[in-house]
Amino acid sequence: MAENQNIEYKSTWRDEYLKWVCGFANAQGGKLYIGIDDNGSVCGVSNIKKLLEDIPNKIQTCLGIVTAINKMEKDGLEYIEIIVDPSSYPVSYHGEFHYRSGATKQQLTGVALSEFIMKKTGVRWEDAIVEDIGVDDLDAESFKIFRREALKSNRMSPEDLNISNKELLEKFHLMSNGKLKRSAVMLFYSDPSVIQNGSYVKVGRFTNAVDLQYQDTIEDSLIKIADKVIDLIYLKYLKAKITYEHDRRVETYPYARIAIREAVYNAIIHNCYMFGTPIQIRVENEAIIISNQCFLPEGWTAETLMKPHHSKPYNPNIANVFYRAGYIENWGRGVEKICDACKELGANLPKYEILGNGMRIHFSALKSALIDEKTANVQENVQENVQENVQEKSRKDLILSIIRKNTAVSLRELAQKLDVSSKTIQRDLNQLKRKNVVYRIGSDKGGHWKLNK
Repeated sequence: MAENQNIEYKSTWRDEYLKWVCGFANAQGGKLYIGIDDNGSVCGVSNIKKLLEDIPNKIQTCLGIVTAINKMEKDGLEYIEIIVDPSSYPVSYHGEFHYRSGATKQQLTGVALSEFIMKKTGVRWEDAIVEDIGVDDLDAESFKIFRREALKSNRMSPEDLNISNKELLEKFHLMSNGKLKRSAVMLFYSDPSVIQNGSYVKVGRFTNAVDLQYQDTIEDSLIKIADKVIDLIYLKYLKAKITYEHDRRVETYPYARIAIREAVYNAIIHNCYMFGTPIQIRVENEAIIISNQCFLPEGWTAETLMKPHHSKPYNPNIANVFYRAGYIENWGRGVEKICDACKELGANLPKYEILGNGMRIHFSALKSALIDEKTANVQENVQENVQENVQEKSRKDLILSIIRKNTAVSLRELAQKLDVSSKTIQRDLNQLKRKNVVYRIGSDKGGHWKLNK
């Protein structure tokens, strides 16, 4: 029998043939034979026992489906039959969606992929029901953060928030028939990877296009990720240029914080988590690149995003929760807000790039705010010395204040009161003695302190 819509022959097994299994599952199902050549002649496989163990595991791990695997024999030659049933939900292979059409396999992208998914499911992936996670399994801290931020932003009143977690989820349409939607799990569950691998944010520092210095992976609920990712970027991955206006210290970062914040949150709420690809934030010497997987509305391009446009969030339920928490502004103003922040800083406007189903936004650093590593190290040392001097001066003032109240206070008592070592107190007292601010009368045990006016 020749290859057709439902039949594919392969003489040997390669892991890339999982794409063909994916294609059958997304179409009408079919059979993949290993050990038969393109002409339909049985050539057999030599390592059939190992393949019968490995192939089912790889199919389940990589595709999330179960198939029937049969050992077949003809003319003394053994081969394998893989029977793939059509899947009721879209099946992806490492974020790629393949489809069997005629006797060929196609990778779906863009609008074709979007139409396929909607036709296959009738709903977005994020709105499907989760069977094995309930409201009580969700993360209490995530709800606490949301309530705190929603109250702070004045987007919800205390009365609106003083309801149970279940009532809150129902208010935001994150439940259906008493069960959680995937979007609810993404927002409020501490390990959303249980429903989809790659549901996290990854931040990396690169010295150039390929050399990674260090990185962080933030694996948590989307609410917790939003609560800490911006601070992580600005505290660990960026350095501010420090200047002084009169006595006031001024810190200037090479990227507008409001713009980066809005871009990261946009990536989180518009991301298509079904792809299983993490949101990536790449910090380079003179650029930040934020990437996520998405479906743009039909006809939209990178140029469309930079012009005034209506908001069409891919995940409206997730976007609504982020709006109520004050993480994003009114829908449709995100790009405008990013551009306004860059203009205010004096930096170039960002650039959007669409690559298949991937979106990237490129931020160029404000050149005048960049500092080299040598300057940064000197700056950090100066900052540490200033902080140390301030702490030491404050501690000496406290020592003198305690002595004024009790001239018989001992060195050990001073150390206990100030929560430092006796050695540190002794060093401070020696410095005060050398400056003739304080001196000791009598012995260490029976004497007392005397302050000079």
